[in-house]
Amino acid sequence: MKNLIILLFTFYFMISPAHAAMNVFACEPEWAALAKEIGSDNVDVFSATRGTQDPHHISAKPSLLAGIRKADLLICTGGGLEVGWLPILMQNAGANLQTGQPGNVMASDHISLIGKLASVDRTMGDVHPEGNPHVQGNPANMLVMAKVLAERLSLIDPANKTTYNNNLTAFTGKWNTLLKTWSVQATSLRGAKIVTYHDSWRYLFDWLGMTQIASLEPKPGIPPTASHLDQVLQNVNGSGARIIILSPFDNDQAAKWLSGKTGMKIVRLPFTVGGIGNVNTLDELYAQSISLLKEASK
Repeated sequence: MKNLIILLFTFYFMISPAHAAMNVFACEPEWAALAKEIGSDNVDVFSATRGTQDPHHISAKPSLLAGIRKADLLICTGGGLEVGWLPILMQNAGANLQTGQPGNVMASDHISLIGKLASVDRTMGDVHPEGNPHVQGNPANMLVMAKVLAERLSLIDPANKTTYNNNLTAFTGKWNTLLKTWSVQATSLRGAKIVTYHDSWRYLFDWLGMTQIASLEPKPGIPPTASHLDQVLQNVNGSGARIIILSPFDNDQAAKWLSGKTGMKIVRLPFTVGGIGNVNTLDELYAQSISLLKEASK
C-alpha cells in the first residue's frame, strides 16, 4: 500500500501543471524554430503553417483553433501578413494572447519594416501599408526576436528564466558566428541582379547586397499578364540578371517563359524552415539559400 501511494504521488507530480511545458503558438515555421531554440524542452511549439504554404492564404481550420486555445504565448510576423486568418483565431484565444499582453509577440512590433506606404487602394494589388512583412529574409532579425522571446518566456514562466537566458546567450553566440561565416560565403552575390515572382525577398536582398530589377507579378498578388511579361523581358535584356527566384508555393509558368527567352536560371529558395526538404532548422534556411544562389549565379 505504501509503495502504491508513493507511486501515485510520483505520477501526480510528473503530470502536474507546474511541470508542464509552455505552449507556444507560432504563425510561421521560422518563429516555431526560434521558439524551440530559446525555449528548448520547456516549450511545446505548434506551427500554424508549413514551409510549403503561402502564409497570406491560410484557413482558420479547427486544428489551428485548438492550438491557439491552449497557447501560453503567441508569436507571429504581424505587419498584415496574417490579416486574412489570424483575427478569426484571436477571437478564440485567451486574454493572455491579446494585443498588448505579454503572451502576444509580433515581429513587426520590434523590427522596422521596409517599404511602408502612406496610403493604399485596391488598384495597388495585395500590398501591406505597414510595410513588407517578410522579415525572416534577414537572419540578423532573428537576434532581435530571440531576445524578445527570452524576455517574454521569462515573464510568463519565471521559474525557468535562467534556462531561457542561457539559451539566448548560446543562440546569440552561435548566430553571430554564423552571420560572419555567411557574409564571407555570400561575397560573390553582392551586386547580383534578380527577378522574383512576388515581392517577398527584400530583406534577403538587403542582407546579401543583391538588387531586384523586376517582379513577374504586375502588382502584388496579381498573376502575370502577357503585356507585363513582355515589359519584364525588355527590362531584363542587357541587364546582366541571371536568376529568377521563386518561393516553394509560387507558380512557375511565367518563370519558365522568361527563362526560355533569356537563359536565366530558376531557383526555388526555401523562404522559411521546411520550405524545401533539406531545410529543417534556422541555420539551414540561410545556409541553403546562399548555396542555391551561388550555384545559380555560376
